[in-house]
Amino acid sequence: MAPDKYSATWVSHSSISDFLKCPRSYYLRNVYKDPLTGHKMTIMSPPLALGQAVHEVIESLAVLPVDERLKISLVKKLDPVWLKIMGKRGGFKTHSEEMVYRDRAEQMLINLQEDPGPILHKAIKIKSSINLPNYWLSAEDSIILCGKIDWLEYDEENDSVHIIDFKTGKNEEKEDSLQLPIYLLLATNTQSKKVSGASYWYLDRDDGLTEKKLPDIEESFEKVYTIARRIKLARQINHFKCPKGGCYACWPYEKILKGEAEKVGVSETRQDMYILPD
Repeated sequence: MAPDKYSATWVSHSSISDFLKCPRSYYLRNVYKDPLTGHKMTIMSPPLALGQAVHEVIESLAVLPVDERLKISLVKKLDPVWLKIMGKRGGFKTHSEEMVYRDRAEQMLINLQEDPGPILHKAIKIKSSINLPNYWLSAEDSIILCGKIDWLEYDEENDSVHIIDFKTGKNEEKEDSLQLPIYLLLATNTQSKKVSGASYWYLDRDDGLTEKKLPDIEESFEKVYTIARRIKLARQINHFKCPKGGCYACWPYEKILKGEAEKVGVSETRQDMYILPD
């Protein structure tokens, strides 16, 4: 009998990061549902809105033939995407604040259009019935690893793929981040080509690709599997306490439960969107 995906524990880079920061934060972001709406909740902020918009524009390119990807200005493609996060829906408190982030988004896309690099190479789009690449991290433990990889560049010479992650934030990814191990596991187990490399692309800079050393896949599995089992156990026994009795990761969501945040809409993924007071 095949394992049941609907009763499995699903983990991703973002949910694992939430759990490592604070189990209570993980619960409020990934488990709790508003009893009135039946939706999970998310807190919108300008950096999050910026990242969502730029990633959506870039993601739309992968399904196009190479010679059509830059026929239309990427800044023009940003226009309909930005409408989804205008004003409070993007966490913007003022119009001037929104324009600062809009200008940053446009400049990132201009940088990409002027120096597209791998954008003009063949890419592989991972197919998934739920539009979210996933595989059984452990069928025995009923744990599924899922997540989106920004870009898989196809290397025809080696018949392999190169993982590319677009960064819209100003801070560099930490060396102990589980992002690359998780992306390596996903890319290896959700498509047929071998993974030959990985790079970060900090779009706020003119540096282009920053190549990263691929982690060992067995070590990657053990790290992710160990934490995934902790998450599964926490869900089974319903144990999601903040180790500090309240911290920077969970207190914003506690404010929502106390009615101290403003609901500004519902996202395309059916999450209630909130912003916090100043």
